[in-house]
Amino acid sequence: MRAMFRASIQRTSNQRKIVGNFGEYLVCSWLSRSGFEVCIIDHSGMDIIAYNPRTGERLGITVKTRLRVPGTEKGSVYLFREKKKDRQKLFDACEAFGCDPWVGVYVECAADADLFLTSLKNYDSRYRPRQKRAAHGWGMTDKDRRAYATDSNVRHIGIEFNAENWFPEPVRRTRAAVGS
Repeated sequence: MRAMFRASIQRTSNQRKIVGNFGEYLVCSWLSRSGFEVCIIDHSGMDIIAYNPRTGERLGITVKTRLRVPGTEKGSVYLFREKKKDRQKLFDACEAFGCDPWVGVYVECAADADLFLTSLKNYDSRYRPRQKRAAHGWGMTDKDRRAYATDSNVRHIGIEFNAENWFPEPVRRTRAAVGS
């Protein structure tokens, strides 16, 4: 019998960067598995360039990643903040590299994770808020997830984490226990 347990999320000083890198590499891995030539780039507004040799399509992808502790799983993921001109940066990078703009969203929770990928055109036509906002998000409510599941233009990978023989959660010692 396998020993299975759900690992909680212990935040560390560089966890945000690690999860961000993982989200980008996961997008690259799945696109590569699908026949795309891919590379991670360090360019303002765009994280990945993916080329489909069968169609000649070139995607410029910005990847947004979030780590969700219990109770925050259904919170939106910010894609574009007006103040930071994120959307314009993606357009500018895509124009410079001859790419179609796409967005990737990787949300990691304690027991599972989701990776979504869609064109900016599809996001704008189906999911972008109609009213002007300071930030545009990728909804994660049950209603949003049902809409993505029925949209053939939203690519999705669901991941379930099953920790097996992994490090146990640290024991939280109280001050009273430390002094005794």
